[in-house]
Amino acid sequence: MSLKPKPPHPLGTCPECAEPLESGDRFCGACGYDLSAAPEPAADRPTVPISLPVDWPEPPPRDPNSLTTATQHPGDLPGTDSGGRDLPTVPVRTDGLPEPAAAAAPAEPDATDGDFTLAAPDPRAALRAEGDDRKVCVACRTGRVDRDGYCEHCGHAQPRERDHMEQELPTVAAVSDRGLRHHRNEDAFAVSSTALPDGSPAALAIVCDGVSSATRPDEASSAAASAAGASLLAALPRGTHPQQAMHEAIVAAAEAVNSLAEETAKDREHQNAPACTIVGSIVAGGLLVVGWVGDSRAYWVPDDRTSPPARLTEDDSWAAQMVAAGLMNEAEAYADERAHAITGWLGADAYELEPHTASFKPDRPGVVVVCTDGLWNYAEGAEDMARVVPPDAAGRPLHGAQVLVGHALDGGGHDNVTVALLPFAVPSPGAGSA
Repeated sequence: MSLKPKPPHPLGTCPECAEPLESGDRFCGACGYDLSAAPEPAADRPTVPISLPVDWPEPPPRDPNSLTTATQHPGDLPGTDSGGRDLPTVPVRTDGLPEPAAAAAPAEPDATDGDFTLAAPDPRAALRAEGDDRKVCVACRTGRVDRDGYCEHCGHAQPRERDHMEQELPTVAAVSDRGLRHHRNEDAFAVSSTALPDGSPAALAIVCDGVSSATRPDEASSAAASAAGASLLAALPRGTHPQQAMHEAIVAAAEAVNSLAEETAKDREHQNAPACTIVGSIVAGGLLVVGWVGDSRAYWVPDDRTSPPARLTEDDSWAAQMVAAGLMNEAEAYADERAHAITGWLGADAYELEPHTASFKPDRPGVVVVCTDGLWNYAEGAEDMARVVPPDAAGRPLHGAQVLVGHALDGGGHDNVTVALLPFAVPSPGAGSA
């Protein structure tokens, strides 16, 4: 059994002699001080009760179309500080920081209370002061991008210019995308339009696919596409037959890629020379011309989908050779792991340059699909390609190319994807012909 402790005396100690007191004492046992005459100790009340009713301010108006709730900031309401002085009502900024002045003057102290406000430092001002003209990081918007394409502040990799490219002309459009698995886009394209000597229009598209196992495949495809496009723009207005112009364009592209091998550094002399495939198409004077080296392809898809589509090119690949020799059917050949090994390409170490060209005269309108294997891997047969080409592709070629690239990405995007669409219209009677 334990004794219950007595509660302490409200005063604790005697106000006169500081002698400890016990509960129930009316007089101090040491000095006889009358404890009933001592004042009550101050109560510990850290907060002040609010008198009712409270006159709350009206809330700010709220836009009924807004998804956010209207809020008030501390500076919106009057008040006092712990010393009883009025709090300043400083407006709260909710927008971004203003652009810093070219030369910020030092802040002047306030003469009334000695306080002054300092603006938050803007890292962009320091970069500008240093004369740094590099790109700002798209992720943190603070650091600068180094030569390797990474932010020096947060380390975020920046999107490369070639990761996704689009170009649209009235008579042709193209889209190229890095895909979902590759670290860079090694495809390239060139699209343009010109006029034949009789004034009739001509549209052209070149698509190139860099050989990943070679050195600098992205540079190879870019050089080939640019050289072939420039060659066609020079030849067609002179009256060169479109099929001959396509042959010359492929030769020019090959020379451009070969020249890259001469620029290869000595420490890379044992690596494969830069290489790429090429496929192109010209629509001019009622002719549909295609040319290629490698396994990039061109397809014909008529506007009337009840008419049969067609593949216009034959691959320079191991699978195509097996089918041509009668050793395998097409399904067996393309199921083999060696199917995509190419037997023809542009590059200094190619066996022999053999440009393939062909001319067609369609009797109905349609669209020409010029693409790399990053697309046709997901729509290999002509019927498969016709199913994924939008019905209005001839009238909206850029949209059609975007849809086709999206189809490849939805299918897995294992490779770079590039596609160009050239609408083909049947010429009216009496129109000029090449």
